[in-house]
Amino acid sequence: MTNTGTPKPGLQVSLHGDREIVMTRVFRAPRALVFEAMTKPELVKQWLLGPPGWTMPVCEIDLRVGGTYRYVWRHTNGDEMGMGGVYREVAIPERVVATEKFDQAWYPGEAVGTLLLSEQDGKTTITQTVLYESREARDGILKSGMESGVAASYDRLEEVLASQGAGEREKGATG
Repeated sequence: MTNTGTPKPGLQVSLHGDREIVMTRVFRAPRALVFEAMTKPELVKQWLLGPPGWTMPVCEIDLRVGGTYRYVWRHTNGDEMGMGGVYREVAIPERVVATEKFDQAWYPGEAVGTLLLSEQDGKTTITQTVLYESREARDGILKSGMESGVAASYDRLEEVLASQGAGEREKGATG
């Protein structure tokens, strides 16, 4: 493995106000490719899995204002976890705002997630902000181990992007 001299970007988690969690990560891929990997079910199912042992047998995405999404994860021990929401804003390839509600009451009420993607020098920064109904809901999520699950998923996303980018380069070379 060669070292490019660039450190591997990691997940940064911070708090904003009383009710928001802000997660940021830089990926070595163009914004259009990152957006595609975050919104196409066949790609989302490859990386949005959290810690080891989980799969995503259900991934439905109707990416339009008023459209819905539905995710169901299944663990090797048989446990299932589901969530879904409604898209409030969609600006391809830079911004998506959607509601978020888990089938299990991990936290009270519904959250609103805002995904921003910005590109500079062929790298894309994802900023995911989640606004919870209360400080208690936000703090409960922070204590749940959410950060390690997001970090593991984003590490997988980096791998998916590398393979997708290689595929795009191959298509360009042969097309």
